[in-house]
Amino acid sequence: MKVALSSDHRGFGAKSKLKAVLTKANHSIHDFGCDSSKSCDYPDLAIPAAQGVSSGEFDTAILFCGTGIGMSISANKVSGIRAAVCHDEVTVELARKHNDANVLCLPADLVHEEQLLRMVEIWLRTEFEGGRHARRVGKIADYENAACTSQEAAG
Repeated sequence: MKVALSSDHRGFGAKSKLKAVLTKANHSIHDFGCDSSKSCDYPDLAIPAAQGVSSGEFDTAILFCGTGIGMSISANKVSGIRAAVCHDEVTVELARKHNDANVLCLPADLVHEEQLLRMVEIWLRTEFEGGRHARRVGKIADYENAACTSQEAAG
């Protein structure tokens, strides 16, 4: 699987550990940064990774910050992105099955390493169920497309 990774300074350690695990499992990884625990701004790192998923260059993105919230807010500004902040295995599985989430945002300060690895494993193997969930996700896409069209018309 082609995976975009990104983190701010608070998520740097967790992202580095995950990157090694995913590389060993033969996933294709692109790391959008950051490269240290030096303070940085999460939108600068979340948006390019999300754009890579939106364009189809990557299958998914996994983003880290202290709570996952800043990365999620930033990634969700990119058209076609459904970024979910998840705190446990259940929320990860349901984000994929029911919401067709394509970006996983993880709270590096709140989840221990073993749980984080289980969550990512579930994320990568879980498929969207479709059915009634497809109708709901479609409504979100319809709204997003209408909003983009009206913004373009407003010039």
